[in-house]
Amino acid sequence: MNILYKIYQFFVVLPTGLVATVLCALVTIAGCFLGSAHFWGYYPGKIWSWFICRLLLLPVKVTGRENVGRTQSYVFVCNHQGPMDIFLIYGFLGRNFKWMMKKALRRIFLVGYACEKAHHIYVDKSGPKKIQETIDHARQTLRGGTSLVVFPEGSRTYTGHMGVFRKGAFQLADELQLPVVPITINGSFDVLPRTAGFNFVRWHRMSLTIHKPIPPSGRGPEDIRHTMDEAYRVIMADLPEKYQGCEPIKGK
Repeated sequence: MNILYKIYQFFVVLPTGLVATVLCALVTIAGCFLGSAHFWGYYPGKIWSWFICRLLLLPVKVTGRENVGRTQSYVFVCNHQGPMDIFLIYGFLGRNFKWMMKKALRRIFLVGYACEKAHHIYVDKSGPKKIQETIDHARQTLRGGTSLVVFPEGSRTYTGHMGVFRKGAFQLADELQLPVVPITINGSFDVLPRTAGFNFVRWHRMSLTIHKPIPPSGRGPEDIRHTMDEAYRVIMADLPEKYQGCEPIKGK
């Protein structure tokens, strides 16, 4: 069965997925030039992500959509198990949002440019001025019910366990007084772990749990720390026992 799944991936998923990715990028770019980035920056990516998960025959379970309103802007924070997280969030979250992503991803051929035209937010940490520009961009973006999705660990896990959260997303939520919504991703690491490199996908169920929002209770460093710790605790508690505990910091 495993061999048949690999053959299917090589001859069906790989060529079909490449064509779908190029089409998604081109439609996003053209749509954002001719129309609204609010629409064209979200729906082509949503359809593309849903299609890729279905093409890979991966079962997906989503719970907790009732915890978030349709018109409220949120800062969604998720654990980062692997590359499949992108498809899981984009295809199944069910909310119009923008990604906050590393500036280096802008260099991905065609896809990076499509993300720019879609008004996703590239984080530039090259200096205080650039950091402030990133915050200003995010502030302008989070209007009209549009939300932001961030992986506060900053990179994918090596072990399936959660890494340390960085505070940038929580500072932004604090400044804009927006609710933070923790999301637990499970199964993505089992589908395609970071240590696998360029490899075949393994069949495994994936789940997306949308937890109740953590509303702003004040403003300042103490409130930021409280929200960050609470989001970490909520996400961790929903992971299976084998992935409980914090991932060791590299070099220690």
